[in-house]
Amino acid sequence: MYDSIALVGATGAVGRIVLEQLVQREFPYKKLKLLASERSVGREVRVSGETIKVELLEPDAFKGVDLVIASTPDEVAKEFAPWAVAAGALVVDESGYWRMDPTVPLVVPEVNPDAVDNHSGIIASPNCSTTQLVVALAPLHRAARVRRVIVSTYQATSGAGLPGSEELNDSTRNALAGKVHPPSVFQHPIGFNLIPQIGSDKHEGYTSEEMKMVYETRKIFGDDEIQVCPTCVRVPVKIGHSESILVETERPLTVLEARQLFEGADGVTVIDDLDQHQYPMPRDCEGKDDVFVGRIRHDISGGTGVAFWCVSDNLRKGAATNAIQIAELLVRRGVTAGGKS
Repeated sequence: MYDSIALVGATGAVGRIVLEQLVQREFPYKKLKLLASERSVGREVRVSGETIKVELLEPDAFKGVDLVIASTPDEVAKEFAPWAVAAGALVVDESGYWRMDPTVPLVVPEVNPDAVDNHSGIIASPNCSTTQLVVALAPLHRAARVRRVIVSTYQATSGAGLPGSEELNDSTRNALAGKVHPPSVFQHPIGFNLIPQIGSDKHEGYTSEEMKMVYETRKIFGDDEIQVCPTCVRVPVKIGHSESILVETERPLTVLEARQLFEGADGVTVIDDLDQHQYPMPRDCEGKDDVFVGRIRHDISGGTGVAFWCVSDNLRKGAATNAIQIAELLVRRGVTAGGKS
């Protein structure tokens, strides 16, 4: 148990779910601090029947804190995480800033739990699209070693935070009224539309979101030889990222074997009955913590791969739940800011 924990970004979309998860999963702690920017300071939040006032995110706020769970923009994480580490706290960070730092473990508990032991005060949680991908790939990788992945994502607007969800509502209302809603969060109107760009141009025509999937997948599996070809698309869905995945393994897998591996994997639920119209869909996976897999089939294009469809709530397993699961893993393994206790 950690005596004192702090949640940074407590009033954001993911921060609110982290608070819910702390209560629902009965995470062990004695004292909870809520930290945020100046505009949220003084706001009162009810947690387990207790009213907690949001405090200012500043260096002195981390005195006496053992564990920090944070959901903030990259520039905020860059500044505050060293404050927390200097004060003796262990940080679980959901931003993108620390993920590829070679001194920072990038962790999905179902995939690489041992990585938490090799921290220097900060443990990173991956990008939401990467998280569900590696949870689904992990049982196949353990059994047959993943060599190549072709993945197309269909990502919900909540991946861009509360403003993204609000823009979906506004854009849809305007489209139904025959009006054009000028976009501010996305590059184009999202109502009744698909936008094949998430992030900026990063590498040979691939966006920053796509390259995150490449680099983070390799880091999590500890295998730089895994080849990933991603295409990331924003879709007019509020919650729940979907992915179409074709995976090739060193030892070819049959569809039956792949299905059995999925069914036996922690954090994976199989929904796969095409005749009965049963497969994962965002509206059915919202509010749930597993990664859902269906449409499992052989690559009929001449390869030896397995194709499947994958859906996950991007605000839960893609963000808040994974951070809480990392924190739970730290408790189980007795990991502290100074190492294993």
